Amino acid sequence: KLCGYLQKLSGKGPLRGFRSRWFVFDPRRCYLYYFKGPQEALPLGHLDIASACFSYHQPEAGATAAGDEAAAFEVHSPTGAVAVLKAATRQDMTYWLQELQQKRWEYCNNLDAAKRDSRMSPTPSDLSRGLVAKDNPGSILSQNASAERARNILAVETSPTDLVGEQAASQPAPVQPSSINFSLKQWSTEIKNSMSSLRKGNNENRRSIFYTTEEWEMLDPTPKDLEDSMALEEKRKHLAEGSKGLTSSAFPFDFGRIPHKTRRPLKDMIASSKNRNSSDSSPTEWYAGNGNKLVSELQLKYQSQQEELEKLKKDLLSQKELVRLLQQTVRSSQYDKYFASRLCEGVPKDKLELLHQKDDQILGLNNQLEKLNLEKDNLQQEVKNLKCKVGELNEQLGMLMETIQAKDEVIMKLSRQLSECEDSTSSQSGAVNTSMAACTNKELQELDRLKDNLQGYKTQNKFLNKEILELSALRRNAEAREREWQAKYTSLEAKLCQIESKYLILLQEMKNPVCSEEQSPAREVITQLLEDALKAETSEQPEQAFFKPHLVSEYDIYGFQTVPEDDDEEKLVAKSRALDLRSLSLSENREISTGVKWENYLASTMNREMMRCVELKNLIRSGIPHEHRSKIWKWCVNLHVKKFKDSTIPGYFQTLLQNALEKQNPASKQIELDLLRTLPNNKHYSSPTSEGIQKLRNVLLAFSWRNPDIGYCQGLNRLVAIALLYLEQEDAFWCLVTIVEVFMPRDYYTKTLLGSQVDQRVFKDLMSEKLPRLHAHFEQYKVDYTLITFNWFLVVFVDSVVSDILFKIWDSFLYEGPKVIFRFALALFKYKEEEILKLQDSMSIFKYLRYFTRTILDARKLTGIAFGDLNPFPLRQIRNRRTYHLEKVRLELTELEAIREDFLRERETCVEKRDLISDDEEDS
Repeated sequence: KLCGYLQKLSGKGPLRGFRSRWFVFDPRRCYLYYFKGPQEALPLGHLDIASACFSYHQPEAGATAAGDEAAAFEVHSPTGAVAVLKAATRQDMTYWLQELQQKRWEYCNNLDAAKRDSRMSPTPSDLSRGLVAKDNPGSILSQNASAERARNILAVETSPTDLVGEQAASQPAPVQPSSINFSLKQWSTEIKNSMSSLRKGNNENRRSIFYTTEEWEMLDPTPKDLEDSMALEEKRKHLAEGSKGLTSSAFPFDFGRIPHKTRRPLKDMIASSKNRNSSDSSPTEWYAGNGNKLVSELQLKYQSQQEELEKLKKDLLSQKELVRLLQQTVRSSQYDKYFASRLCEGVPKDKLELLHQKDDQILGLNNQLEKLNLEKDNLQQEVKNLKCKVGELNEQLGMLMETIQAKDEVIMKLSRQLSECEDSTSSQSGAVNTSMAACTNKELQELDRLKDNLQGYKTQNKFLNKEILELSALRRNAEAREREWQAKYTSLEAKLCQIESKYLILLQEMKNPVCSEEQSPAREVITQLLEDALKAETSEQPEQAFFKPHLVSEYDIYGFQTVPEDDDEEKLVAKSRALDLRSLSLSENREISTGVKWENYLASTMNREMMRCVELKNLIRSGIPHEHRSKIWKWCVNLHVKKFKDSTIPGYFQTLLQNALEKQNPASKQIELDLLRTLPNNKHYSSPTSEGIQKLRNVLLAFSWRNPDIGYCQGLNRLVAIALLYLEQEDAFWCLVTIVEVFMPRDYYTKTLLGSQVDQRVFKDLMSEKLPRLHAHFEQYKVDYTLITFNWFLVVFVDSVVSDILFKIWDSFLYEGPKVIFRFALALFKYKEEEILKLQDSMSIFKYLRYFTRTILDARKLTGIAFGDLNPFPLRQIRNRRTYHLEKVRLELTELEAIREDFLRERETCVEKRDLISDDEEDS
């Protein structure tokens, strides 16, 4: 995915400047969305890359602009707006430009080659997965070979840095080098640009000028410079490690991480001092110098505070040691006093006084010794500090000496040059003046030539940009005209399909019975028209005098056969139905509101995960577009089986499949029998060599090994076959797990089909509540419509409705669950309620119920009935009725089992009934 950090020029007045934004490219619409950050859900805006052109300004030789200024490029839109973007490095800028050009090239080629109604359709990189993906005609597009070769020759191989790509989302946004003085820099830059634009005679130069801090050129350092820099670096690391605990609490800045600018060479300083006398320094340089002074002052202040803190810590330790010694002295003196008082009771007073005097002298000497020791420690610390200061002064002295030496060298050099010039002028003044004048003239001529070239390049650049914008406008107008003609063509084609459908029905009505032997001219014409209609979709015939109906594809986009191959009458009906479906689809394609809503929703989820919400539910109910169905189905399945997947090991599906293939599986025999009977009218499952057959076998075998209680039940094969049209094998396996183990009640696909029987009784209750007239009509003529609806519920309408409606039902079913089956089953009956009520006998009613669902073609109307006319439709009501009918069905099955056991016992005892066998025994 093309995404990453870029800086966008935005704002007005003094606040105008570059702001870091997170950019993401959307291949579906060829839009470059920009967000405040990678975690934001809603974009701040977008750039239309499909109709834009790009440019950037080549930095001039000898210019002093910073490297990040050279990484800015412009995106020109056809409306005249210009978006200025800036990458972190020139390498990133080149990568972005080439990728955007490549995306624009691919999108425009695909837009011209594929059959799309608008730019809302996806690029081939977002097409469906599964079996239907290989049938998409837009997946392989031919491109201009010569243009491709030219683009490959002109391409420059570049690789992005860490600020481009999905990995950049985990990194902080890049910050401008001098972000501390951002507002001041912007104000000064804006004022300078405004003043320069107001000057008279400079109208051609009214372009914003970006000022940056001056970057000094790095020369090869001398060994002495290397030693000095190494010493300073070691000293800085030592200070940073010593004060690590105090830095985070006392100061918000980490001075140890502030990059130390390389010293500017003294030669360049001396050389540039002359230029600074004649030209004003930029405001940015002044603010950058003040910023450096502020940082140096803070560093000095920080070092002085660190030294004071160390002194205080040492004073505190010495005071603690002094207190400890005094306490020991007091204790020892008390002990001596007590001991002396006991021993010297008989000693004369004069001796005692002498003894006390000696003790006092000893104590005084000890105190004096302690003071001297403290003074000694203080003096040693002062000596260390003085040594450090002497070292710093030596460093400064060395720098000053180098400066003085460099100045002396310059003075000596200038003096020599002056003396040489004075000597040469006295002897060769005339010749020198002539040569200097010639050199000056050559330089002026060269300067004029360079100015002319520069002006020519500017003129050429303006012309090329204007040409690109004009071509883009022409292309946009041509596309608009093409869309208008395409819309008119689609409308006429839809009307033509409707007329052809009516024409085929008229031919069928006018056809004479087969037993009639009359051969009239009208019959010959009708017979010829019928032959033409039946041959229209398969063979290419030359132009004939008779009307030839519109060609109908042999298979639809899902792989289902549109026209059967056997009965001619059924062919006419199927072809008429296919034309009606095409007419409806063409009419729906003209209304792109649903497609626009889907594109807007998917664009809003580019930086966040999809979540269940009302907006998404309404979009899914309106139908998932063909190109997005694989993605949405996979997301729905993962949403329902997340708890199962989290508890499984990696490669769970492959492990199940391997076990089912290697070990004996009781369900494998029945699975093999049903593979070719699954969807014989779909080309992906029509023959043993079809790709879908092997995938279907793998999924069914893996599921039978996961759920041995069910193993395999007829109906599961059709569920998996529909899932495989849009999902890969493993995703189709989890889709089957979702339907059987999450959506449907227990025992729905077991041998007794208990859950299926319960749902039929629940459906009868809902019919009597939602469609009372139709329910009473069925009861009047004793029509058991559950014989028809039972298969609807078991396989979720597979082979019961046309393919377009089937997949719209599956869209809502995979998101909302089994309640959708009840909704659409009732909607099908309500759609044809009036036609059914006109039938007045049970045979005609039952015959009509067997095929009436295939005559319903308007998916939008059916969806409106299912989710609008049948409301309210609470799931709690369905669950309560399931619970109620489940008990009744279990009691009935228990009674049937008891009757069966009685029958078996009676058959064993009665000789006449021993020849009778049950259906189960006959199957076995």
